This record gives sequence, C-alpha cells and structure tokens, in this order.
Amino acid sequence: MNGSFDTMRWEGNALLLLDQRALPAVEAMRRFTEPAGVADAIRTMVVRGAPAIGVAAAFGLVLAVRAARRKGSPWRRAFDEAAVLLAGTRPTAVNLFWAIERMRKVASTLPGDPAGASARLEREAVAIFDEDVAANRSMGAHGAKLLPSKGNVLTHCNAGALATAGYGTALGVIRAAVSAGKRIHVWVDETRPFLQGARLTAWELMKDRIPCTLITDSMSATLFAAGKIDAAVVGADRIAANGDVANKVGTYGVAVLCKAHKVPFYVAAPLSTIDTALRSGSEIPIEERDPSEVTHFMGKRAAPVGVDVYNPAFDVTPARYVTAIVTEKGVLKPPYPGSIRKLFR
Repeated sequence: MNGSFDTMRWEGNALLLLDQRALPAVEAMRRFTEPAGVADAIRTMVVRGAPAIGVAAAFGLVLAVRAARRKGSPWRRAFDEAAVLLAGTRPTAVNLFWAIERMRKVASTLPGDPAGASARLEREAVAIFDEDVAANRSMGAHGAKLLPSKGNVLTHCNAGALATAGYGTALGVIRAAVSAGKRIHVWVDETRPFLQGARLTAWELMKDRIPCTLITDSMSATLFAAGKIDAAVVGADRIAANGDVANKVGTYGVAVLCKAHKVPFYVAAPLSTIDTALRSGSEIPIEERDPSEVTHFMGKRAAPVGVDVYNPAFDVTPARYVTAIVTEKGVLKPPYPGSIRKLFR
C-alpha cells in the first residue's frame, strides 16, 4: 500500500514536494533548489505534517550548502542562515527542530571543504528520510495489533503518507491492520478549517481502496452515541514528557468523546515527536494561522467582513485521555512519564 504516490523526492540537487494545497483535484510536484523555497513550502503548507516538514527541512539545509558552493560563499554561514529561516516556519511541530538540530550536529563536525560537507549532509538527510519511513512501518506493525479484527476507526486531520516521508503514522497503523487482513472501515473527520481530512486523508484511503466515509467534524459525537466507532487513531505534532499530546485542533474533542463512550483513543508518533524537554502540554507553543482559513471556503468568503476570528492550528489533549501512544519502539501505556523515561533511557 501507498505505492501510488510520493510525498517528496530527492533528486540530488533539488527537492520535489507534492503540493498538498492542490489535492485532491490536482496531483502536482513542485521543485525546490533553494532553502528559501523549502521554507516557504513549509510555511504555506505545500508540505505539512510533523515528520514531513522535518525531513523537508533537512533537505533544505543540504540545498543551502549546495547553493553556497555554487556561489563560492562560505557554506557554514549559508547553513546557519537557512537553519534559522527553516526553524521560523512553524512553531508547534517538534520534528522540525529535531531534524534541524540533528543536521546542525553533523555540520559542526565537518571541515571547511564545501563539497565534502555537502555530501555528508546529504547522506544525513537521506538517512532521516529513510528512518522516517522505517519508523512508520514499525509503528504500523505495533499499532495494528491494537485495532479490532473488524470495526470502525475514526481519524482526525491527516497523519498518512502525506504527513511523513511515506506510509504514515495514524494511517500507517490502519494500513498495516488492513494488510494483516483486518476489516477496517474509517470515519474521516473533514478537519476544518484546512480540510486535511476531506482533501487528504480521504484521498489517501481511496488510493489504497480502504473503505472510508467522510463526515463533518460536528458529526462525530452522533456516531459515538450510535455506537459506530470502535477506536480513534490520530497522529501528533508534539508530545510532552508527561504524555500530553498536541495535534490538529479538534483532536481534544475527539479524545473527550472517546473517554465518555469508553472507546480507545490511540496516538501514533515517532520518537522524534516526543519532546522530553517539556514537562507538560501547557508548555507547547500553539501556532495561530491566517483568519482567512476560517472566513473563506475554497477561496470564497463565507463569513461577514470584519468579523473577529480565532484560528489556532492545534490543541492539546491531556495524557489522561490517551489510551496508548504507538511509537516505532513499541506501544507506550500510562502512566506516561515513566514509560516515556524508560523508552528514552
């Protein structure tokens, strides 16, 4: 599964990104040869999803060194400037900063030769890409065991191949379950206001011919009340040391519904999403996005001119609502402070 499209491709001197703003109507790859272009792609959601933007940033740093080499300018200065630029694109997803820091550590060990530096940094970025795909497949194998042999699973936002280097986190769990022979039907929250569920998750599931039904975000409570949801699986943009989870706004509401209806609520995320430096979710910075995402729908105004808008991109689900956290190293169960410490130790 997930062999029909690429989220991104590395061509050695260019990064190709599937423009997720155009989906599902148009499948178009955009080509980037400068770090500023990659930064803009992350900021404007050409590429999105915590793991995916981390991988894209790593390649953006390689492009910075390549550009410095072409221009005959100092590669370290170009690298540092690009790192600052890329880190300023989106504040919530910790994978972005994790990838930049990993690349920075490698850069600090390299000599001044730009050709050697470029080659070594490219190998590191490719490793980050490959490790992400491998982690997703491992998460899928661990998480698939948690899903029923036959049942209905709710997702929120997009945590599939589009949000990663490939395969996906939450959708990776569903893909693995289906591949194992489980009969899974997916309820897809539309995920207002950017419609990642309607535009992206439904598109991915249909590509893989996994049965799915699209709903508006406000309909999920009705499904819970009718007993039509057996589990919920979501991704994450940052997980604090105590197990609090930041994910697409609306996730907290799904978790509360799961708790009220005694339905398991699972989070699938790689180790790079766990930020042990933060004690709780209250310390996670929450990005606020352009009001036009709320006031307009498909490019057309749907709200009165001048109305006040609040548009946080994420919310935080307290750890007490999380049944389990699925990582590439296994499934974490509460109490999360202990299980997370043990995992990293």
